[in-house]
Amino acid sequence: MATNATATSSTSEAPAAPDLAAIKARQQAAWSSGNYAIVGSTLQIVGEQLCESLDLKAGATVLDVAAGNGMASLAAARRWCEVTSTDYVAALLERGRARAAAEGMTITFQEADAENLPFADNSFDVVLSTFGVMFTPNQERAAAELLRVCKPKGQIGLANWTPDGFIGQVFKTLGKYLPPPVGAKSPAMWGTRTRLAEMFDADAAAIKVEPRHFNFRYRSAEHFLDVFKTYYGPVLKAFAALEPAKQTELHNDLHALIVRMNRARVGSMVVPSEYLEVVITKR
Repeated sequence: MATNATATSSTSEAPAAPDLAAIKARQQAAWSSGNYAIVGSTLQIVGEQLCESLDLKAGATVLDVAAGNGMASLAAARRWCEVTSTDYVAALLERGRARAAAEGMTITFQEADAENLPFADNSFDVVLSTFGVMFTPNQERAAAELLRVCKPKGQIGLANWTPDGFIGQVFKTLGKYLPPPVGAKSPAMWGTRTRLAEMFDADAAAIKVEPRHFNFRYRSAEHFLDVFKTYYGPVLKAFAALEPAKQTELHNDLHALIVRMNRARVGSMVVPSEYLEVVITKR
């Protein structure tokens, strides 16, 4: 009986929890590689649209979390808000600082971890993140931090890639070759109403979601792949981790995905990628 009990106990053990610290370290290394600013600058229209949907008021205090090179930060500053732009990759903050200086915009830039924001409770009227906080390993912790630093009746504005959109499909394709750690939650879950409700419903007076599309416009599928393999950290790191034969297979799979989703009529690439625009009003 003792042997059977031991066997039953062993087989019923819960799977080991993912090492979130290790995942974060790998992610930070990925986003620090290449130069995300090259890609981030092309997404500027998303930040502008989000700020319009939030109906930002001049003078509002705004925190941009996982801001990259400042897409949403600049959009908020153009509306005369008092903006603090944060990221855990210092080089991207430098890119944002240069963009702000070139436009004569006043923005405070500060290195910060989205899962441990160095700000007091109820500090900001509006908290933003565009394709940023969704990549945190500890999703519940990151969501709690967004809520904590947002003032009561303040707003949280997000833009998150959806699982079935183009970028969601890109990450699924990468996962075929480099499976994510066991137990890790997909970033694209932030692009679903169900996951947003799980993380924010208890502290939200309202959650408004709007499916939108960003059009990736490149010269060709090959041009897109060249840019992403050179500058977009997760794709760069994925290719670097594979043997040459597997690199070719991954390249071909991504190329086929682009061709399948391309809406350009002649000689270029226009691929719409669905994202979920989210406006949360805190209780």
